[in-house]
Formats: sequence, structure tokens, C-alpha cells
Amino acid sequence: EVQLVQSGGGLVQPGGSLRLSCVGSGFNFDDYAMGWFRRPPGKASELVAAINSNADNSYYTDAVKGRFTITRDNDLNTLYLEMNDLRPEDTALYSCASGQGPLFSLAPHSYPNWGQGTQVTVTS
Repeated sequence: EVQLVQSGGGLVQPGGSLRLSCVGSGFNFDDYAMGWFRRPPGKASELVAAINSNADNSYYTDAVKGRFTITRDNDLNTLYLEMNDLRPEDTALYSCASGQGPLFSLAPHSYPNWGQGTQVTVTS
């Protein structure tokens, strides 16, 4: 059974930093691209960042470029999202997801397995 277990998140002031983690099990983690999605209150889910299985390429939505960094440690089966200079508009439920192959896709339906989600709230 594929499992993605998230940790991290919480409440932070604007300008602060957080790191999200996502541990995968039940599949060959290093064979699959991974992504981080977020769903702000009352809005649709969006792909925030994605990374290929061997970390040779990554993607960021424009709103987080230069502030967020997606990385992975295939030896630990773990995906990370380092979030810096957080803003109130980054407030959302963040979820990791595994892709369908080694290359990331921008299409949400290409990520069949999702973590449980973790809340990130940026407020003063």
C-alpha cells in the first residue's frame, strides 16, 4: 500500500520559514516524481512545486519562485518543501503527492497518491 506521511507546517508570522516533509512507503520512491500541492481557503488546489525522480529538474509556480525550494532524499524516501519569506497568501492546506513516473507533470491528475495534508497558516 502506498503511503505518504507528512510532517511540518503550523502557524508562522509573515517573513518566517517552515519546512514540510513527506515520507513515502509502499513503492519505489526513487522511481517517481513528486509534487507539493496547496489549497487555500475557499480556492482550488494548485501545484506549488514538483521534482523529477532523480532531482535533475524541478518546477515552481510563479508565486513561490525564489522563496520555496523542493528537494528529495531518495535514501530516506523523503520529500521536502523549504518555505521562506512566507506571506499571508501562502496560507493553505499543503499536500505531497507521488507522480506516475520519473518525470513530473503539471497536471494534477498525474499524481494518484496523496499525503494527509498539513495546514500552513501565515498571520501576524
